[in-house]
Amino acid sequence: MIRSRDGIEIPASLAEWCDPRRTALVVYDMQVGICRQVAGAATIVERTGTVLEAARVAGMRVAFTRHLSLPRKWMGATQLRTAMAWQRRDSPDTVEPWFPRDAEATRIVPELEPPR
Repeated sequence: MIRSRDGIEIPASLAEWCDPRRTALVVYDMQVGICRQVAGAATIVERTGTVLEAARVAGMRVAFTRHLSLPRKWMGATQLRTAMAWQRRDSPDTVEPWFPRDAEATRIVPELEPPR
């Protein structure tokens, strides 16, 4: 490990870079509503579970991401325009949030759900 004068530790070897205390696993968009749309999702979920278990055994931090929709009144121009295109709407006033925070579709798939 190399240290700067300011105390910043800079890994010098692959083993130092891969130290579980310095790394994290990011589990991206493994949501019920997204996995329903992906061909081969069962295999992806299974393999993600294998990696997730290895990360937990190694003591790595794990972060899950979820795609959520903002309420329409909070959406900006880009989000409204994107939603209009996806939902085939001509008016932003007719857009409906597809991924509300508490919707079943936004939950992490049960096989990978983080411990509470």
